[in-house]
Amino acid sequence: MIDAAAVGRELPPVTVTVDAGRLRFFAEATGGEATDLVPPTFLFGLELDRPDPFGWLADLGIDLRTVLHGEQKFVYHSPARAGDTLVLSPRITDVYAKKALQFVVKETAVTRADGAAVADLTSVIVVREAR
Repeated sequence: MIDAAAVGRELPPVTVTVDAGRLRFFAEATGGEATDLVPPTFLFGLELDRPDPFGWLADLGIDLRTVLHGEQKFVYHSPARAGDTLVLSPRITDVYAKKALQFVVKETAVTRADGAAVADLTSVIVVREAR
């Protein structure tokens, strides 16, 4: 069982400058049109720009082999573009169980270096029992 005391835990922020080449690659991979505007779904990938992007799950005692992607959603406040420096500040906002599955909700505030809001990201991780 995931410890409910994790709710409210802030994870280390990630600061990243959006690379135009990476945006082009993302557009090509997703069949989108290359532009300097950052698609909201691209922001989720930026959060992985840390040395151990899944270390926070291990810190909760979660075996990555039992993890499923549950859901992601976002609220976009202002457009971000290639060359913008963004700060992604994640925190765990909920932990709950339904039948044999456990859920971890993580919310990430994306801002510019001056603190102006860009987007709020929410992702739900589903954890099934280890076999």
